[in-house]
Amino acid sequence: MTLQSIKRLFGNVDYYLLFATFSLCGIGIAAIYSAGVDANGVVVSNEYIKQLIWFVIGIFLLIGAALIDFSRFKDTAWIFFALSIILLILTRLVGKVVNGSRSWLGLAGFGIQPAEFAKIATVLMLARYLDSAEFDSSFKKLLKTGGILAIPLMLILSQPDFGSALVFFPAALAILTLADVDFRYILFGVLSIVGIFLFLSLPLYAQNHPNPENLLYMLVTQDRILYVVFILILIVSIISSIGWFKFKKPYYYWLSYSLAILAFSIAGATAAHKLLKPYQIERLLVFIDPNIDPKGSGWNILQSITAIGSGGFWGKGFLKGTHSHARYIPQQSTDFIFSIIAEEFGFFGCMVLFVLYTIIFVRCFILIETSKDRFSQFVVGGILGIFAFHFMINIGMAMGIMPVTGIPLYFVSYGGSALWSGLISIGILTGISARRYSA
Repeated sequence: MTLQSIKRLFGNVDYYLLFATFSLCGIGIAAIYSAGVDANGVVVSNEYIKQLIWFVIGIFLLIGAALIDFSRFKDTAWIFFALSIILLILTRLVGKVVNGSRSWLGLAGFGIQPAEFAKIATVLMLARYLDSAEFDSSFKKLLKTGGILAIPLMLILSQPDFGSALVFFPAALAILTLADVDFRYILFGVLSIVGIFLFLSLPLYAQNHPNPENLLYMLVTQDRILYVVFILILIVSIISSIGWFKFKKPYYYWLSYSLAILAFSIAGATAAHKLLKPYQIERLLVFIDPNIDPKGSGWNILQSITAIGSGGFWGKGFLKGTHSHARYIPQQSTDFIFSIIAEEFGFFGCMVLFVLYTIIFVRCFILIETSKDRFSQFVVGGILGIFAFHFMINIGMAMGIMPVTGIPLYFVSYGGSALWSGLISIGILTGISARRYSA
C-alpha cells in the first residue's frame, strides 16, 4: 500500500463510527474503575489499568485491520478460518479452565479467548462462500453455511461455552438474509431457536412449580410422553410433506413446515438439556424465576435489577453507586457492567450508551447499502449481527429479561479478547467504509 493510498484511506474514515466506539471504550474504562472501588473508596482492583492497556493495543489492531482490503484478499478468508479452528482445538486440548469452561489459551500470565476471534474469522469465511454462491439454491446455501458453522460451534460447545456459540447464529442469519436466501428458511431457523429455548425452559419451570393435574405439566416433565408426542409430530410432518409433493396444496406445505419446526425444537431442547452443565441449568432457572434461589443463583439478577432501578433519572453520581461499591453484584466489571452505569449515571447515562450503540448500528446499515461489493456487504452484516446480539443479550441479562450467558457488552465490559475482537471488527468496518467510493 502506497503512502498516497494510505492518506486517501484515512481521509475517507467514518469518524462517526470511531467516535461512538472510542466513547464506549472510555465509558467502559470509567465503569471498570468504579467497579474496582469498595465501599470505603479504596481501589481494590487494577482491572481498569489492564483495560486501558488492552485499549491502546486494540487501537493498533484496529488500524491494522483497516489497512487490509479484505475484499481484494477474500480468497484467503479460509486461512483466517483455519487458524481460528486450530486455536479452538488447542484451547480444547490445553486450554485454561475459567468459570467451568475451558475457553482460554494462556502463556506466562497472558491469555486470550480464541472463540472471540473465531467469530470474525467465521464471518469472513461465510461472506466468502456466499459471495461465490450467488446462483446456488437457497437450500444449498443453507446446508453449506450450516457445514461451515458446525466446525467452530462444536469446538466451542465442547468447552462448554454456550454464550459464545449463540453469537454465531445471528451473524449467520444476517449474512444469509443479505445473500437473498429464501425467507422461509431463515424464519425456520429463528423459530426453531425460539422453540428450543421454550422446550428447554418449560420443563425446568414446571419442575419448580409442580402441578400434577395440569396436562401441560405432565407433557413437559415426563420424558416418555414427550417422546411419543415427538414421534407423532414427526410422522404427521412426513405425511404432510408427501401430501405436498403429490398434490401441491399449500396447506400440506405449511402444516409440514410448522410441525418440522416443532419436532426440531423438541429434539434440540432434549440434546441441549443433556449437554448443559448444572450451573448453566441454574442460570436458566433463575432467568425464568429469580426468586427460586434469591440468595444463590438468582442473586446476580436481583441485585442487578435493584441497582439499575436505584439509579433514577440522573443516577447517584460517578463512584457513588452503593450496590457496586458494597460488592453486591458479582462479575460487575464483566457480565453486569451495565448495572454500574445505570446506577451511577441513571436513565440519562443509559440513553447516552444506547445512542452510541445506535450510531454504530446505523453506520453499519448505511455501509451495507453503499458498499461496492457483495462480500463487503456480507462482512458488515455479520459484524452487525454480532454487535447487536451482544448488546441485546448483555443488557437484557442485567435487566433480568434475558438468561445469564456470560456474553460481554462489547467495548464496555472488562476483557482483552472481547475488546480486541470488537476493535478489529471496527477496523474492518472502517476499511470497508473508506474504500467504498474507490474505483
